[in-house]
Amino acid sequence: MRPTRSGAAARRDGARAGDGPASPRQERTIATEEPANPDATSLIDVILTCLEDLKAIDVANIDLTGKSSIADNMVVATGTSSRQVSSLAERLLHRLKDRGLVGLKPEGLRQGDWVLIDAGDVIVHLFRPEIREFYNIEKMWGVASESGGRSSGAGG
Repeated sequence: MRPTRSGAAARRDGARAGDGPASPRQERTIATEEPANPDATSLIDVILTCLEDLKAIDVANIDLTGKSSIADNMVVATGTSSRQVSSLAERLLHRLKDRGLVGLKPEGLRQGDWVLIDAGDVIVHLFRPEIREFYNIEKMWGVASESGGRSSGAGG
């Protein structure tokens, strides 16, 4: 067994008092990991599954890769009323926060006509039917409104 050095001799050699294999401070390491942001593929799956579970109508996933630098995908869905659109947004935000995405700030949540959620690699648009029909953002991205992705709920 190696003798340990006392305080003055240890400090002179660059070591601190209490350094050594038996130091309880070195043995107690607390892992503090921040939640990792999900990649775009798993994020899409979470969003699409959540919206389908909540009975969103005509859920469309639009691939923006190579078309835009703002995101890799855009998800567009419809709720039957302002109340349902707001509820879809709130529940989706809750699921995304559970997955480690923090700092999400939805736009239009109070009105419930058109809610936009920027989730980094994925942008989510939730509309009332009349608003979605009026803006027709799928057409802007070169995608027919009925053939953009998975659909769910009544009328989908």
